[in-house]
Amino acid sequence: MTASIVRIRAQKRDIIQQYANSNDLRAFTQILTTFGPLGLLWWVAALSGGVSVWLTLTIIVLISLLTLRVFALMHECGHGTLFRTQRLNRAFGFLLGVAAGMPQYVWSQHHSFHHAHNGNWEKYRGPYTTLSVDEYAALTARRQTLYRWKCSIACAPIAGFIYLIFNPRFTWLKGNIALAGHLVHEKLVKPTESLRTHAASFRSRYWKSAKEYRHMWWNNAVLLGACALMCYALGPSRFFAIYVLSLSLAGGAGILLFTVQHNFRHSYASDEEHWDHDAGAIEGTSFLILPAWLNWITANIGYHHVHHLSARIPNYRLVSCHNEYQHLFSDVARLRLAQVPGALQYILWDVRARRLISVAEYRHSSVA
Repeated sequence: MTASIVRIRAQKRDIIQQYANSNDLRAFTQILTTFGPLGLLWWVAALSGGVSVWLTLTIIVLISLLTLRVFALMHECGHGTLFRTQRLNRAFGFLLGVAAGMPQYVWSQHHSFHHAHNGNWEKYRGPYTTLSVDEYAALTARRQTLYRWKCSIACAPIAGFIYLIFNPRFTWLKGNIALAGHLVHEKLVKPTESLRTHAASFRSRYWKSAKEYRHMWWNNAVLLGACALMCYALGPSRFFAIYVLSLSLAGGAGILLFTVQHNFRHSYASDEEHWDHDAGAIEGTSFLILPAWLNWITANIGYHHVHHLSARIPNYRLVSCHNEYQHLFSDVARLRLAQVPGALQYILWDVRARRLISVAEYRHSSVA
């Protein structure tokens, strides 16, 4: 354990008490300054078709940036930190989840698992399911190429499409079909029992509880209803062109942002036996130094080391917390935008060294 982690552990309680305080006014301001411009951009995009394709594409990029902010605020509600009360966090988390295409409650359960095991790569390996060196070595040359391509920046919009558009709809539909089949079968076998009883006996890998299922159902129902209204107002082809492109770009940017905050040169990547939560927050999480406008878009999530030190600190207090205690964060990896492509090359888990390495390092060690 390094000296900086020892110092952080000694002051962690005081840091949390000082900064883990939500403010409803600031939260409402963030919501209004996100949904307001987003609605305006959609209105302009609807009118831009007859003006210029390039204008429409520019607006799509802006919509994708604001959608990324929507996702960041949804993430904040999942931690219960955007607003002071859980009722407001749940309500606005649901709305933000609809706008982002993601069932917020279900997503937050998975994300909480990430926070509980950050840096423990035996338990959680990120959105790309980072392979260990041995797993990568066992792949054929073709599969190794596919893995590298999957983790590349060029593939990010495809990953974004799958993550925000395809998977939430497909898993909901597939799960509902399986549930319907289960209800029919059980009703035929046990006709005297109620549908509620039969539904309670259903098990699915797509949701872990009735509450998760309800959130998935209402998220998709409200989203599909909103899509139908937008198709009526704009026409299906124009709406889906803007929607699919903007959400795919936003999802891809979000995946890259998440990845680079944990995958970088020799990032802490422990096994279960040697894992330490605070070491994961400090040595396995980066400080992404962004321009002010990108910090606004991402709700300050670039200060990811502070966020992982305590997820109870709201996004609008991360900067102040970092500035006051920056002397404690000397071991945190600092990344600028120009360094992001290089950091994304670290896609292999060296189990023995308990760190992430690049494919180039793997090849060099293999030759050696």
